[in-house]
Amino acid sequence: MTIKVLVVDDSALMRSLLSEVINSAPDLEVVGVAPDPIAAREMIKTLNPDVLTLDIEMPRMDGLDFLERLMRLRPMPVVMISSLTKHGSEATLQALELGAVDFLPKPRFDLPSGIEAYRIEICDKIRAACGARLQTRPSAASSLSGAGAVSRESPAAGGAAGLPEKVLQERLVLIGASTGGTEAIKEVLCSLPAQMPGILLVQHMPEMFTASFAKRLDGLCRLRVKEAEHGERVMPGTAYLAPGHSHLSVRRSGGGYVCELAHSEPVNRHRPAVDVLFHSAASQVGANGIGVILTGMGKDGAQGLLAMHKAGAWTIGQDQDSCVVYGMPREAASVGALDEVVPLKDVGQRVLARLRGGERRGKV
Repeated sequence: MTIKVLVVDDSALMRSLLSEVINSAPDLEVVGVAPDPIAAREMIKTLNPDVLTLDIEMPRMDGLDFLERLMRLRPMPVVMISSLTKHGSEATLQALELGAVDFLPKPRFDLPSGIEAYRIEICDKIRAACGARLQTRPSAASSLSGAGAVSRESPAAGGAAGLPEKVLQERLVLIGASTGGTEAIKEVLCSLPAQMPGILLVQHMPEMFTASFAKRLDGLCRLRVKEAEHGERVMPGTAYLAPGHSHLSVRRSGGGYVCELAHSEPVNRHRPAVDVLFHSAASQVGANGIGVILTGMGKDGAQGLLAMHKAGAWTIGQDQDSCVVYGMPREAASVGALDEVVPLKDVGQRVLARLRGGERRGKV
């Protein structure tokens, strides 16, 4: 089966470059290019593409406005192509809230190796988008303005207040995600109370985007959310997001834990990689860890979660029906890394249940 792609971008050069890159894959075909959403709207009707690549800043209609209308009237898989700017990253996060499946920064063609890496990535993302479970959100527009933000002084979610100090200091929650993960992580964190053990997060995204993502989560959740810094102590009530430029791992230090960052080679083609975080948790946190793997394409995190499982940690995978792309959780399940598989809406409550019960699979 050939996947039909419509490229929407106001730059003639970018339309040409994206078409060349996408058409280089034998199973992908650019069936049309549009300079703006108005033209794209007519081409969607006549060409019936499987996947749309969409720029954000365009004439005649903003990409976000077009996306909101598209997901309301004719939902289809969309991969955003974003500029590497602060505004571009914030707009991309809004696009994901509106139902876009995934995103990529605009390509840099100054190095041959960069062209090849970009070709592989965009083709993989288009394939994943074609088979993705669309997450349409009719009320998303209201959430873009910050509606639904929760005060850190709000009552704890799920009646989970009062975790013992020993649990807050000794336990850790480790979460990994990729495609569809920005919304999945948001849902999990927003379901948790402010009084939680430290949480370490890896979401596959470039450097510019992780800062905006952490800031966005921080404004929505009871927990404090920030980008992790090298050598900083992990504190209860705080979630630490791996910055897009480095792997994140955890190290035991005295009676607590510290974050460590490394700008080393990609693992499973990713930096940050979920496997790096999970493997460090297996050796440093052991049975005091709770590992969670959410929606995403590929296999990153499966072997690390298996190591956590063998070290006595409790491990949770998102179920297929609630995943945008059932790749990473499926791989974790296939290698025997999961203790339980639950819908996304229940992940936060299952984490709290393990913390409240003080249950572990093995000895610390």
